[in-house]
Amino acid sequence: MPATKLATHRVEKPWGRTHLFPGFPDPAPGGEPVGEVWFQEPGDATPDLLIKYLFTSEKLSVQVHPNDEQAQARGLPRGKDECWLILDAEPDSTIALGTVRPLSAEELRAAALDGSIEDLVHWQPVKAGDFLYSESNTIHAIGAGITLIEVQQNSETTYRLYDYGRPRELHLDDGVAVSDPVPYVPYPSPGEVEAGRTILVEGPKFVLERWTGGRDVSLPVGVTGWLVPVRGNGNVAGVEWQAGECVSVTGSENIEADQETDLLFAYPGTTRL
Repeated sequence: MPATKLATHRVEKPWGRTHLFPGFPDPAPGGEPVGEVWFQEPGDATPDLLIKYLFTSEKLSVQVHPNDEQAQARGLPRGKDECWLILDAEPDSTIALGTVRPLSAEELRAAALDGSIEDLVHWQPVKAGDFLYSESNTIHAIGAGITLIEVQQNSETTYRLYDYGRPRELHLDDGVAVSDPVPYVPYPSPGEVEAGRTILVEGPKFVLERWTGGRDVSLPVGVTGWLVPVRGNGNVAGVEWQAGECVSVTGSENIEADQETDLLFAYPGTTRL
C-alpha cells in the first residue's frame, strides 16, 4: 500500500509515567506506568527502522548497543544506532552520552559493579527541541522527566551495564565487550538544506529529515519511509494523520500539510532523497 497508518503498542516500564503527553491517553487509574509507545507494521513485518515515543519519570539504565557486525556475529539481523528529538523536558532533565574520560574495559566493568559508572558517564542538560544521535557502542542513559521521539535501527538488543539497584538482569560481559567508553562527539547534522527542509541524520544507517509543511517524496523501489508528525495534521495517499501518529509511505506520494506543520521523515540508507 502507498501509505499505512501504523498501530500503536504501549509498553509498561518501571521508569515510565502515568501522565503521558498531549495526544496520548494516560493509563487507567492504578495502571502500570507506560514508558514507550511503539509504532508497529502490519503482520509480521520487521522493517529496518523502528519509531517510538518515550516518557520517563526515572533514569533509564546505563546501557549500550552492539553495531551491525557485532550483532550479526551473534545471529542477530542488525545493531542499533538511534537518535532522539526532545519534545518536552523538566528543567533539570539530562541525558548521558559517552564517558567523562576514556576508560579501559577493566575500569568500565569495575565502575558498573560498584555504581561509580553513574558519575563516569557524561550527563548533559536537555530541553525541548534538542536533537541527539547515539551511535552503536556509545554508553548512554536517558534521564528522568523527558518526552522524546526515538528513531532507531529495528533492534531491541540492549546490554544493561548499571540499573540503579533495580532487580533487572545486567549484561556486563556483552556490554563491556561492545562498549566504546570514550567522551561523546556530537553528530555533525547537515542542517537546513533548503527552505523548510532540514537533514538531522544522513547515514550511515538511516536518514532523518525534518520538514515545515508537506512535500513530495519519491522512495526507491522496495524502500519504506516513516512519516512522524510532531505538530499538526494532514494527508498522504488518502490516509489522514495527526501528531502522535506514524504513517509508513512507499513509492511516490504527496504529503499534504500546511506550513505550520512540523514533520519528521525517516528512511533507511546513507543519502538523502
